[in-house]
Amino acid sequence: MTVAAAGRWCSRNRATAVTAVACTEGVSLSLRLFVSAIAVEAQAIPTPSTPAELAAGIDYFFAVRPDDQARSAIADAAARFRKAQRVSGVAVPLDSLHLSLCPMGRPERLRQPLEQALLAAGAEVRATGFLATLDAAMRCISKDGQFPFVLCADHATTQAALALRKAIADAQRRVGLQVGGVSSFHPHVALQFGPAIDAIEESITPIQWHAREFLLLRSFFGQSRHEVIGCWPLEKEPEPEVVDMLAELANMPELPELPDPY
Repeated sequence: MTVAAAGRWCSRNRATAVTAVACTEGVSLSLRLFVSAIAVEAQAIPTPSTPAELAAGIDYFFAVRPDDQARSAIADAAARFRKAQRVSGVAVPLDSLHLSLCPMGRPERLRQPLEQALLAAGAEVRATGFLATLDAAMRCISKDGQFPFVLCADHATTQAALALRKAIADAQRRVGLQVGGVSSFHPHVALQFGPAIDAIEESITPIQWHAREFLLLRSFFGQSRHEVIGCWPLEKEPEPEVVDMLAELANMPELPELPDPY
């Protein structure tokens, strides 16, 4: 499930979402920020407005996916925490792991079919790839509902993913889709969903991959499956500057001769 999917749950249980924020009192700031981000984004997730849309149970969102090596490391981390924390629930399938970037915006002055508008928005985005790093495991709780067990991104990943999220939201706005709560964002990869348990927050050995493309996914509510309907490359990450120490030394000005003390 994505943040958008969690938002759909919250939109149907808004009182619980608010309660979830309140009941994080006493836990760490980062965990409270994560719960707050989901609750705020829940208010901005558009909900279907016609019976046909409700019956279809279809949603769209933009995301990046870990590569094979990162997926394997994520699966290993999930297995360790399920065993250590006795976490129960439904695991996210390996091929569905993703880091959600931006939900579908609310249609306003839409001039083309929804899916075509989303594809047009994705094609307009120009952004740079980044090194994605997951360095913490978290599990949120609520009094009446369920919240995901997730691996959270570090600060550098959060900033890079937020820049891409803003670019996608801007592109959606230009085609008539308004995304709210853009800056309320805590990127993560969801691992499992289940009954409420004690909150968890723990550092992990960093899991990394290079995000070189982003996707538009079609999801089906109540099903752990997504369909890729759009994929766009991100610009190459800037190469780290290599310093030639020998050249630096050769270019240093000569030191003046010291006077003979004798």
